[in-house]
Amino acid sequence: MLSVNLGPLNMSAAHLLLLSSLFVATLVGWWVGRNAKSNPENRLFLMFLVGVLGARVAFVVRYFEHFQNDLWQLIDLRDGGFIAWPGVLLALGLGLYWLLKEPLMRRPLGIALVAGLLVWGSGTAMMRALEQGTRLPEVALATMDGKGVNLSDYAGKPLVVNLWATWCPPCRREMPVLAAAQARHTDVTFLFVNQGEGQDEISRFLQAGQLTMSNVLLDSGAQLGPLVGSRALPTTVFYDAQGRQIGSHLGELSDASLSQVLELFKKDGKQ
Repeated sequence: MLSVNLGPLNMSAAHLLLLSSLFVATLVGWWVGRNAKSNPENRLFLMFLVGVLGARVAFVVRYFEHFQNDLWQLIDLRDGGFIAWPGVLLALGLGLYWLLKEPLMRRPLGIALVAGLLVWGSGTAMMRALEQGTRLPEVALATMDGKGVNLSDYAGKPLVVNLWATWCPPCRREMPVLAAAQARHTDVTFLFVNQGEGQDEISRFLQAGQLTMSNVLLDSGAQLGPLVGSRALPTTVFYDAQGRQIGSHLGELSDASLSQVLELFKKDGKQ
């Protein structure tokens, strides 16, 4: 499951898990400290913000060359560009400072941190185990010239499967990034699987954007999204040469965040 529907809102499972961990930590901290009137809520929220900021800064430093031509992207969090462990270390460092400096806060804050980390850590491990046990789904698609193909026909090389539509603004914004990546990474197969639109509409969009891409496929029944566990667009799923899922990304990809997830193929090849 890559996304969760909350009424009209689509949220990635990873983001929902992070917010759930914060909620659990806040609730546990309030419950433990209620008698002593030591509520760590404000400190937990500040630790959360510091952690998110630290994870973003670490990502920007690591992939800074991709931001040099458009510095505004540094603060555009829509690309989902974060490196988790520096943010976790910063947040825990701030928490340790408060644990040492505020004796009345030690018990509620300490127990709250343990509860939140347990939820986040166990949930993350479970999602990774489920994700890496997922195979490339069997689904009938069509090429732009009307030829019937199956998604599994493209196994044999590392595979990037992008689910998109012309009416989707983030899909439109990320398409030039993906097209450029397809031209650069000839050792990886990129598939652009349109969800529910017709050939003429797709052709007009590609011509208007002066986009030259291979492997634009039609999923007229929008079957692939539910099969990979996402009803949100854009969604990008990454498979190794054997058809095993090794990663996913919900939402718009920037050049930097795409470079980050493409490194999954290098890591997978070393195993």
